[in-house]
Formats: sequence, C-alpha cells, structure tokens
Amino acid sequence: MAQLREEGYRIVMRPLEPRLWGIGVEPWMGIGQRALLLQAEGGNILWDCLGFLNEAAMAQIGSLGGIRYICPSHPHFFGAMAEWAQAFGAVVLVCEADKGWVPWQSSYVRFWRDVLELGPGLRLVQCGGHFPGSAVLYWAEGAEGRGTLCTSDTIMVTRDKQHVTFMWSYPNMVPLSPKEAIRIVRRVRHLPFDRIYGGWWDRVIWRDGRRAIERSLARYVAKTLS
Repeated sequence: MAQLREEGYRIVMRPLEPRLWGIGVEPWMGIGQRALLLQAEGGNILWDCLGFLNEAAMAQIGSLGGIRYICPSHPHFFGAMAEWAQAFGAVVLVCEADKGWVPWQSSYVRFWRDVLELGPGLRLVQCGGHFPGSAVLYWAEGAEGRGTLCTSDTIMVTRDKQHVTFMWSYPNMVPLSPKEAIRIVRRVRHLPFDRIYGGWWDRVIWRDGRRAIERSLARYVAKTLS
C-alpha cells in the first residue's frame, strides 16, 4: 500500500445523497469499483471495501463518524478489509457461506447468514448467485424515504441504468440460470425500495428500481429460455 501512495493513488469521496458517500480510488485501480459509506445512527457502515487507504481518507472518514461495520458484498470486494478494519476499529461482517475466502483470522471478523439486522431499517440479505454468500444492503430511509438497495454485482445495474442482470462470472460472461435469478429476486421482493446502487460510480438506478428488477427478471428468463 505504501508503494501505491508513492505512485500517486488517492481516495476520492463524493456525496451521493444525505448520509451516503461514494468512495473510490484514483487513478483507476483494479476494476474501478466504488464503495459506499452510510452514516447510520448506530454506527457508520462501509458497504464493500477498497484495496487502498491513505491518511487523508482516514481523516475525512473519521470526521464523518468513522466506521463501525465493514460489509463486503462478496469476496471480490474484500479489498484491504484487514487494513480498513484495523484503521477504524471496525467489525468486518462476512457471509458465512463465503467463509473459506477470508484469507486471515482476526477478532475483527464476524460471520452471519440469511439476514442480519444492523439497526432500524438497515439489514444485510444473503442472495447468493455470483457467490453463495453474495449479499445486498437494504436502507429503508434512503432515496428520501422511498428505500435504497445497495447491490454491488449481486444484482448488477446495467449500462443503460434501466435494467439489471444476474451473472455467475462477469469477466467470462457466464450467466446464472433462470432458477437462480428468480431466487435472488425473491430474496429482495418484499423490501420497499426505489433506488439501486450498483458497485460503480455510474451504475445507479435513481428511480423505479423495484420495477427495473422485475422487468429485467422477466426479460432475463424469457431470453435465457428462448
């Protein structure tokens, strides 16, 4: 990480809506993913993790209340979660189904399964698909009270920002079966939400996210079976 600092890498933070910040790395690092920092009453939540951290970011995040929980959606976005956890004294919450991907043992790590309530209107939901433990973060007060779903690539927001898709391997373009896609949607269908944040800066469905998922599922099943 010291070498990355010397090479000029830095953390950038942008407000996305009240109490929600996007966190990324510049220049482009890895696959260019963006994490989310949610300022919650019971302690701030970092959704997904980056592979880089510097003192300026630590100071800015500290001024916003630090981090209580680090919640990676799946192993590809573990990033430098050990360094982040140690820097902020945070607990890393990893879905038990992906326990074998955790590269180290630490008192910082806690495992969960199915659904984990993080506070009023805040929960992690295990959806599976991309990884057995692939998860989403639900925030009831997001999107001006209409509800927000943070999906990373558990449910991938597509480039047109009007649809989503469901893949087992994104680099190799291997789709999930219709049965798996249906099961993923069933895991979130009962949640009232309007906005969807994917795992990248430009992958956001600002309105009608619920309908976008249902519309996308119908298209996905029809095209996959045709």
